[in-house]
Amino acid sequence: MNYKLLLAFLATAVIMTSCDNDDDDDIYNTPPAPQATVVQASGDLTAALAQFRQLLGDSLNTTPGKTTGRREVNWDGVPASLSNNDAFPFDFFNATDPALPAGRKRGLLYINNGTTFRVDSADFAGIDSSYGTQFNAFSGKRTFSAANSNISDVAFQIAGQTTPAVVKGFGVVFSDVDDANSTTLEFFNGTKSLGVFKAPVAGANSFSFLGVFFPDEKITRVKITAGNGLMAPGVKDLSNGGSKDLVVMDDFFYSEPNQP
Repeated sequence: MNYKLLLAFLATAVIMTSCDNDDDDDIYNTPPAPQATVVQASGDLTAALAQFRQLLGDSLNTTPGKTTGRREVNWDGVPASLSNNDAFPFDFFNATDPALPAGRKRGLLYINNGTTFRVDSADFAGIDSSYGTQFNAFSGKRTFSAANSNISDVAFQIAGQTTPAVVKGFGVVFSDVDDANSTTLEFFNGTKSLGVFKAPVAGANSFSFLGVFFPDEKITRVKITAGNGLMAPGVKDLSNGGSKDLVVMDDFFYSEPNQP
């Protein structure tokens, strides 16, 4: 018997078995991607919003003290003193002062990461006149944007309290998404990313909706990337001959914030 040949064969078999085991380990050690239901639409958002509202749950909550159902935010209750300037408060939609109305207690908190925010009643035409013909409000008259960045982060608290909270789903109506890669939502559970999801293209004077629901996960934070450029005098949007996709936001939708 050729023992040298036999030893060489056995050594090769051991190496191949080891490689197979390593591959198996990679398969079994890789955590599965979180299950998510993604709802998106452009143009007519009626059916998509009805579907996402059903996922989030009824009823539409307008007062603190709820544990089921959903919350919605548009910007039309923001007073004139906080509109058309960069002074929108981070906690406007989760005030804790008992004297303030229930409509200010919706469990939504912007994270102070150096970004300022602007609610606008004229589709940001006060920054550049061309914006008035490319953006549009989905509901009411006011739209919303980060003022010095295209990225903003939201977190959640128990409505009317400072207690940190989680949600199961979150969605945004965007105005004037021109680039299929410019506008995204990234969801986090603590430091763990649950995934990045892209809003569909709609174009000038039209709307895109993106909402994501995680049945088995907790969302502690959402990173919103709205377009890939900043509004400024003389800066034009892609749909108006510019080089950047400028995007603003309107309605937010999310499940009732609850304790983790």
